[in-house]
Amino acid sequence: METKKYIFEEITHCEMCGDSTEKHKILGQRLNCSQGFRPKRKTGISVSVKQCTKCQLIYSSPQPIPFDIQDHYGIPPENYWVPEYFNWTPDYYLQEINTLNKIKEITVGMKALDIGAGIGKCMLSLKNAGFEAYGFEPSKPFYERAISKMNIPIGNLKFGKIEDMEYKQDSFDFITFGAVFEHLYHPALCLKKALQWVKPGGIVHIEVPSSKHLIAKIFNLYYRLLGTNYVTSLSPMNSPFHLYEFGYNSFTELSKKLNYEIVFHEYYVCDIWHIPKIFHPPLRKIMKWTDTGLQLAVWLTKK
Repeated sequence: METKKYIFEEITHCEMCGDSTEKHKILGQRLNCSQGFRPKRKTGISVSVKQCTKCQLIYSSPQPIPFDIQDHYGIPPENYWVPEYFNWTPDYYLQEINTLNKIKEITVGMKALDIGAGIGKCMLSLKNAGFEAYGFEPSKPFYERAISKMNIPIGNLKFGKIEDMEYKQDSFDFITFGAVFEHLYHPALCLKKALQWVKPGGIVHIEVPSSKHLIAKIFNLYYRLLGTNYVTSLSPMNSPFHLYEFGYNSFTELSKKLNYEIVFHEYYVCDIWHIPKIFHPPLRKIMKWTDTGLQLAVWLTKK
């Protein structure tokens, strides 16, 4: 197992609603590796996983913070994806663009910002939809591939973390946190910063893992039946390095402190892993009926 160095930060208040963590529910322990079907056979470092009883945010406490962010995200994208991943097509991010166009009509020349731009495919789709597309990316290999393989203009893409980024106030009509928000150590503060960059009436899109996910609950029950206190929730010390799972109430509670309104939200069922395919159709129906799919997408507008 690759050795990484961490600072472990004790969490005293919910990141989203501010509720004291003393009252929060302990869900179990999460190892710094894939736990598989027999977690008792695995060794490693574990952290406690807790859930806010007020807004349903799931988080680890203490929260592991790497000495160097590249220890988590400095992996070449070729290690994640097959070569075809580097082929952009116009249908990439199209569902989100269509949803945005229903909320706020897209007109040519609007400015968009992709937070955590990866290799730049979302920026290409935003440009294709008529936006002036900008972005930034904290992973050095992903940033380099965006420029060298996807031909993203270097003037439109910055290298760095959101904590270090600066843009003019009220600069963008649209900002997206696609598959990024759950990786931020302090997402509420990052959203506060992004709201300064978006124009009044502008839209912020956030897609995150849902704390209501049915498959996670099934696996957590399975671990209980094995006589362990492990949970599959989060992965703060192994890929994909998710630090949080969010409830819809996480965003409604945060809106009381930040200057935004939720204009739309939806749940995505997404793929199902590690469960026989014969069970997929009924599980998909249940997740669709009960809003217990893998992902939660929220669309916010700056007041």
